[in-house]
Amino acid sequence: MKKRMMIGAIAVAFALSASAQVQMTLNTKKLGAEVQPTMYGLFFEDINYAADGGLYGELVKNRSFEFPQAFMGWKVFGNVVVKDDGPFERCPHYVVLSDPGHNDRRTGIQNEGYFGIGVKKGEDYRFTVWAKAPKGSSKIRVQLIDQASMGEKQDFASKDLDITSTDWKQYEVVLKSDRTFDKSNLRIFLKSGNPVCLEHVSLFPVNTFKNRKNGLRADLAQALADVKPGVLRFPGGCIVEGVDLATRYQWKNTIGPVENRPLNQNRWEYTFEHRYFPDYYQSYGLGFFEFFQLCEDIDCEPLPVLNCGMACQYQNWNNEAAHVPVDDLQPYIQDCLDLIEFANGDENTTWGKKRAEMGHPKPFNLKMIGVGNEQWGEFYFKRVEPFVKAIRAKYPKIKIVGTSGPDSEGENFDLGWKAMRQQKVDLVDEHFYRNEQWFLSHGLRYESYDRKGPKVFAGEYACHGKGKKWNHFETSLYEAAFMTDFERNADVVHITAYAPLFAHVEGWQWRPDLIWFDNTRVFKSVSYYVQQLYAQNKGTNVLSLLCDGKPLAGQDGQNGLFASAVYDKPSKQVFIKIANTGDSDQQIDIDLKGMKGSHAVETLSLHSDKMDAENTLDNPTLITPKSGKLTTTADKKGARLVDTLPAKTFRLYKVK
Repeated sequence: MKKRMMIGAIAVAFALSASAQVQMTLNTKKLGAEVQPTMYGLFFEDINYAADGGLYGELVKNRSFEFPQAFMGWKVFGNVVVKDDGPFERCPHYVVLSDPGHNDRRTGIQNEGYFGIGVKKGEDYRFTVWAKAPKGSSKIRVQLIDQASMGEKQDFASKDLDITSTDWKQYEVVLKSDRTFDKSNLRIFLKSGNPVCLEHVSLFPVNTFKNRKNGLRADLAQALADVKPGVLRFPGGCIVEGVDLATRYQWKNTIGPVENRPLNQNRWEYTFEHRYFPDYYQSYGLGFFEFFQLCEDIDCEPLPVLNCGMACQYQNWNNEAAHVPVDDLQPYIQDCLDLIEFANGDENTTWGKKRAEMGHPKPFNLKMIGVGNEQWGEFYFKRVEPFVKAIRAKYPKIKIVGTSGPDSEGENFDLGWKAMRQQKVDLVDEHFYRNEQWFLSHGLRYESYDRKGPKVFAGEYACHGKGKKWNHFETSLYEAAFMTDFERNADVVHITAYAPLFAHVEGWQWRPDLIWFDNTRVFKSVSYYVQQLYAQNKGTNVLSLLCDGKPLAGQDGQNGLFASAVYDKPSKQVFIKIANTGDSDQQIDIDLKGMKGSHAVETLSLHSDKMDAENTLDNPTLITPKSGKLTTTADKKGARLVDTLPAKTFRLYKVK
């Protein structure tokens, strides 16, 4: 009998334990720190074929024959030669197609694109070329082809184009694709006895983002817009530095007519021997004007980052000679000042006039600028100081972003913060790519930060699984958990951005990444949906959400729970974000102090039973937010939100 009673008591105790609720208190009446509109942003770097071959809509590789090997990306047949006295000073190369000398022979060129040329059924593609016929009129045939076709013919779109002038002119023809095909080629035949000169051979979808001729790939740009980001940091990253100063990113080379923007070597071409791409260069077709325009299109703040006179420190370790002497920094400082004028100056200024000539008379209203990327130590500190002084003197309202280097903590990190405080920059750019345990153990990272110092820009971060560097669900869940600390500390953290942003499935150098694509398709990682849930529901003010007087940040005794809450003034809603990183379901009971009666609650949840699961091109929606509905309960004390939060789940509650 006693034994049965003991067993019964254990069973009751177990049942009570299993149904025990995590009691939280949410004060809805006392609004805390403002959440900055820039809080959740995006960071663009030309890595993983993110620009050429990715977001930039151009489908032709090496369109101006400026690669060190002039025909890289091209197949050449018949009588073809390269010359370098073309009409564009900074892109002088062009090809001459001449009679092959026999009726049965043909002359032409064929471009492979970026891992093929992707086209979609029923879509139009605009072919343009600068050309001249030195001996009078000439003719070319322009084709989209399936080189491996087993059918009757290779070409599936074809048009002839008459070249009528002996002077350089731009010609255009539109091809319509009768199929969706990601491995097509562009082929151009000489169709006359007279020779023809071709320069800047280009093929764009007519349907680009906002239908611009020098536009962006529509589906990739739309994926950015759908996040509703507060800021876009560009153009990098390590490409800002270059392997050496000669290959650094120079914004002045990226504006003006695209035909005259010089080629630049991409430092990600050869960084990793195990992921080597010898044809990875920057056409600069996606330049600073286009970046500013994109920010305007997707309604976010631009954050350009400029070189501070330093080449990549990783590849020039402790090499003072690799960097510009401090006394010779004036041209680099002037680049920063000129960029601000390009963005904000009126049409009577030198650089404001250039912006207007490109089709944007109205200023872009730039508010902040980054000086240097991920640099550290005295090399950086002594160089960034004159930049800060010069920008402050001429543009005192522009916010300056410095950096604490590549470490999330430690000596270099501490020295970086100390130097940035001394120089009184406005924000400090922190970078941290860390494993699962780091993200789970740093849920209170920003509680101890100095409230009076520079604000935080978490400019590059991602959870890199230990031995699992791909976009699986588990790491995305831990990112969601960690991000509650951004939100709780919105008085300190003003901008955040996951990194990297884009990756071509056949051309990546680095992973995990937010958005993956091939030549015709795109899929969004689970991390993308985490970012989107935060960005679309960032609210306007932090609310206090506590458990036993403490924030839920994965601390001892909190069973792997992380939580934050905000109030949104425009919609008059409360947004609560909770991540259950534990292995068991948890009962949530939130006392909504200040609210009475019953309220409708919308939920959006990210969950997977398999921690290694990921979205793919063939299954792009395997793990996406799932919607649900709840109603708060009401008693004499007020409203309560009660729910069962499954294990390994991130859930957003929208309380109306």
